[in-house]
Amino acid sequence: MDDLKLGAIEQRFADIIWENEPITSGELVKKCSDELGWKKSTTYTVLKKLCERRIFTNNSGTVVSLISKSDFFALKSERFVSETFDGSLPAFIAAFTSRKELTTDEIEQIKCMIDNYGKEK
Repeated sequence: MDDLKLGAIEQRFADIIWENEPITSGELVKKCSDELGWKKSTTYTVLKKLCERRIFTNNSGTVVSLISKSDFFALKSERFVSETFDGSLPAFIAAFTSRKELTTDEIEQIKCMIDNYGKEK
């Protein structure tokens, strides 16, 4: 499903919304003009595309996300592990750590996450 793929420009646009929501479409046009150099029509075209993909919605001129930024990236990560490593998180970690050495702090953070898994639910 391509709905979880954002190009570099779409990502910058999405970040503007996530960082400022709820945001009026007028404010969004202004921010996109200032930060991306976009015209009003470009902003509305990209917004419409991402609304069709059910990432954002524009209700009566107010733009909000249908999925939070953290949930969006969590879903992307889950899909990546599923498609690339047959859903095996240990296989992903083994592949990742075979090329990148973890710091002591990262190891402790991962241990803590594992120790606390399920306690929060």
